[in-house]
Amino acid sequence: MLTITRAHIAEMIYTQVGLSRNESADLLESVLDRIASRLENGESVKISGFGTFSVRQKGRRIGRNPKTGEEVPILPRRVLVFRPSHVLKAQVNGQVPGQDDDE
Repeated sequence: MLTITRAHIAEMIYTQVGLSRNESADLLESVLDRIASRLENGESVKISGFGTFSVRQKGRRIGRNPKTGEEVPILPRRVLVFRPSHVLKAQVNGQVPGQDDDE
């Protein structure tokens, strides 16, 4: 399975947009920093045709150690949630976006 890294994305920007390698890497870092900053502030980030990143608050709850069965408190925390767009879901499933499954 291939994993796309920051370096791969920066290289794609370099070859397809025509910026220098340094400018491409800087552009990518700037975009990622802005996304991370918005998420840190509790804002949602929507990328049309791709999906929405958002932060959700999870409350305090009781968990269980699977080995011992002992109850363990799980502290409240914020978690990152990604909801893919319908377009992305369709592409992943080899369908045409907007196509009904009933046809």
